[in-house]
Amino acid sequence: MARPDWRSGRWARRALALAAGLLTASAHPPFGFLPGLLGYAALIWLVDTAGGARPGRSAFLVGWLAGTGYFALGTWWIAEAFFVDVAAHGWMAPFAVTFMASGLGLFWGTAGALYRALPARGAGRVLVFAGCLSLAEFARGHVLTGFPWNLPGETWAAGSAMSQGAALIGAYGMTVLTVALGAVIRVWDEGRAGRTMVIALAIAGAGLFAWGQNRLTTAPAPAPDAPILRVVQPNLPQEAKYDPARFNAIVETYVRLTARPPAAGMRAPDIVFWPEGAIPAAANDYLAPGTWTAEVITGALKPGQTLVLGAYRVAPGPAGELYYNTLLGLRREGAGLRTLAVYDKFRLVPFGEFLPLEGLLTPIGFKKLVQVGDGFSVGPRPRPVSLGGGMLIQPLICYESLFPGFTREGAIAAGHRARLLVNLSNDAWFGATSGPLQHLNLASYRAIEEGIPLVRATPTGVSAVIDAFGRVLPGARLTHGQEGVIDAPL
Repeated sequence: MARPDWRSGRWARRALALAAGLLTASAHPPFGFLPGLLGYAALIWLVDTAGGARPGRSAFLVGWLAGTGYFALGTWWIAEAFFVDVAAHGWMAPFAVTFMASGLGLFWGTAGALYRALPARGAGRVLVFAGCLSLAEFARGHVLTGFPWNLPGETWAAGSAMSQGAALIGAYGMTVLTVALGAVIRVWDEGRAGRTMVIALAIAGAGLFAWGQNRLTTAPAPAPDAPILRVVQPNLPQEAKYDPARFNAIVETYVRLTARPPAAGMRAPDIVFWPEGAIPAAANDYLAPGTWTAEVITGALKPGQTLVLGAYRVAPGPAGELYYNTLLGLRREGAGLRTLAVYDKFRLVPFGEFLPLEGLLTPIGFKKLVQVGDGFSVGPRPRPVSLGGGMLIQPLICYESLFPGFTREGAIAAGHRARLLVNLSNDAWFGATSGPLQHLNLASYRAIEEGIPLVRATPTGVSAVIDAFGRVLPGARLTHGQEGVIDAPL
């Protein structure tokens, strides 16, 4: 294949690489511009035609630029977290977005260089390209605890026919297929083999769509005696948690919404869900017997009702106190609360809840820069916890809902599957951006993969009750900026 002079249009090619990444990212919800998948075709063309004395190096640069564009559009919302305290942290926002996008782009750069180094020829190289990029995405989901945000395989809106493929081949398998579908037009004009590859992948995609469509038509309705779930969304912005004068109002908001009468024709809720870090204090303190907070929380529950809430708790450690990001399951029994379940978050957010490579980064002042403090401690490996009465739940605290296979790992460790996935998150950090909407889509893929319904509770939205096929139940969604509750059957 003839290759053009790498110097001609060098900057135009770099701009096109960046645009290809932006285009592929636009296919993801909430944008949903599916023609954006053709960005993968542009990327493979750019890598195929990368020339110069060091074609591998040129291929890396093309992949890195495309990845930087992809992640810039996919993760720009992290800037919003720095505006919670704009005076102290606002200046860091553009640097954080740049660092995040360009750092994650290294994985795509590596994929480009690897693909170029392999002896891939003919129309079949589309599958090699898809495999290389998917391998890079798998690495992104695991290095330094991983950050599998917006995997290409999760481009399809959760609950759609195509998204059901995650139940067959998982999110990483869907990544191979999605990249190949987007890139295959590149080989259409390469004779019979090229057209055969296009037709074969089109048939594979159409077959998966048909299978998913059939799967959705066979979904069962909730049983008449299904437990009633209540999700509480207080619409409290993140900055409210840092104002001691608002502490009482925060508690009273949760209590008021928890005690709200059920919707017409609906039984009283069996389980109530509060989001991650609901009350801005240690659970050891505000749930201590005899405190006014414990009394009003207990009073908001009916006897036998269960409250599942996100909190942080303090526990003694060998060298001092340890802090955990925790899910607690509490049931009202008599005039008090009985602890049914404790789950400590296993997958912590790098640079947010802990500092990776702490021994190397702390001496150069990076720990102080990101203000992570001593961070949270890692909990035990995931496994379902019981709320009694046969109700097994798999907690997915915020970031944990991004990880394909997380729930299955817990089921294997415990020897039994959960009945419900519980995603408690604090998306208030990210305001009215695309972040919470993307998080809803990604978390819903965990329901599809395992065939287990999911409940999602956040302080400002988007909260929802999602069936085992990744679909939000009718009327079971609170968007950003809404205060209220969702009552829905499991």
